[in-house]
Amino acid sequence: MNAADIFIELTAQGLGTGTVAEHWRKLVTMDLSFFQSPLAQELRDEGRAEGKAEGEAKALLLVLAGRGIDVSDETRERITNCTDHATLSTWLTRAATATSAAEIFEDE
Repeated sequence: MNAADIFIELTAQGLGTGTVAEHWRKLVTMDLSFFQSPLAQELRDEGRAEGKAEGEAKALLLVLAGRGIDVSDETRERITNCTDHATLSTWLTRAATATSAAEIFEDE
């Protein structure tokens, strides 16, 4: 979750359920993909990359859990804080055959 998401949520909670709150919900769910500026494209790309990394991290944790491998809080944090797709893909591939969480980080 990024800072913008936190502010959006806090604002929504503060507005409650009235007319202004409904207007706020419409504003934050508006499709802004029609903006074609370099900044808008960069922000969209960053959002996609962040979402992809989150998905890969969740998949990795699911594979480890499905295989019955214990994951410490430190390891979970290392996985969820990683934003490098190549690293996450390597870890996910290793998780398919690993017998411990430590094995996914070998050679690092």
